[in-house]
Amino acid sequence: MSLRSQLETDMKAAMRARDNEKRDAIRYVLSAVKNAEIDKRAELTPDEEVKLIRLQVKQRQDSIEQFRSGGREDLAAKEESQVTILEKYLAQQMSDEELREFVKQGIAETGAEGPKDMGKVMGILNPRTGGRVDGKRLSSVVRDALAG
Repeated sequence: MSLRSQLETDMKAAMRARDNEKRDAIRYVLSAVKNAEIDKRAELTPDEEVKLIRLQVKQRQDSIEQFRSGGREDLAAKEESQVTILEKYLAQQMSDEELREFVKQGIAETGAEGPKDMGKVMGILNPRTGGRVDGKRLSSVVRDALAG
């Protein structure tokens, strides 16, 4: 079952259960998928669907920060619940230990010696993450490993 059909099935189930929060989160993502397909003039690949959901999660996380800085805890809580719903459709994130080992292998493979080689390491590791690591988190761990 494709990610899109899974989203559609889950949205129907949420509608039957009158789970408005889940319904709204999924509806928003499905709308983004349809808009991306219109822009592309073709169906999205599974990787593109995952990237789109990851983008939606990132946008909501940015919104959470903005709402909190503006004193709108109610809206931040709503966005957090939507992030939780959407993360269920993404691959499980690497643990800190897995990530450190992954970065260590990338550094050994590229022969990176310091912070100036960060681009080399990120260049080979980013495509290999399989959506299991946020880019910001990956770059932070690579930077720390190369600096230390």
